Amino acid sequence: MVLLVVDTQKLITNNRLYNFRVFENNVKKLIAGARENGVEVIYVRHDDGAGAELTKGTEGFEIYEGFKPEQDEMIFDKTVNSSFKGTGLLQYLRGKNEHEVVVVGLQTDYCIDATVKCGFEHGFKMIVPENTNSTFDNDFMSSEDSYKYYNEFMWKDRYAECISVEETIYRMKNELTC
Repeated sequence: MVLLVVDTQKLITNNRLYNFRVFENNVKKLIAGARENGVEVIYVRHDDGAGAELTKGTEGFEIYEGFKPEQDEMIFDKTVNSSFKGTGLLQYLRGKNEHEVVVVGLQTDYCIDATVKCGFEHGFKMIVPENTNSTFDNDFMSSEDSYKYYNEFMWKDRYAECISVEETIYRMKNELTC
């Protein structure tokens, strides 16, 4: 089992996100729970390329202070929605013989959706803890509707196991004994 923290970058990790405080607190709990129980925490950052606001080398590209990686934790950079495409993450996880990926981060309807579905397609058991991903309003749905659509309808029992933060931490604690 690994904890994959996707696109929680300074530019987009802010109180305009759906249910921000709950999201922030739950991601912090999971990062702490993973570290306490020897579950590897892996980060992914999105780079929109030169001239964009979310670009390598800018302050907004860096990971949100509240979720900051420790020095020995891996960081993969991507240029598309999926955390698996062209980043080396897939090869890294296969090399470690990992089978379960807990996914948290941003944005529900973009990179989290692509990462969950691609991880599933690559044969990983994908776990999405409740209230650990978020997004902004868009032209078609409110951020709340987007969150509910993906977490309660699209992924659940199809692409991922959607469980509570407490159940996820419980599984982290018992990971070494399984």
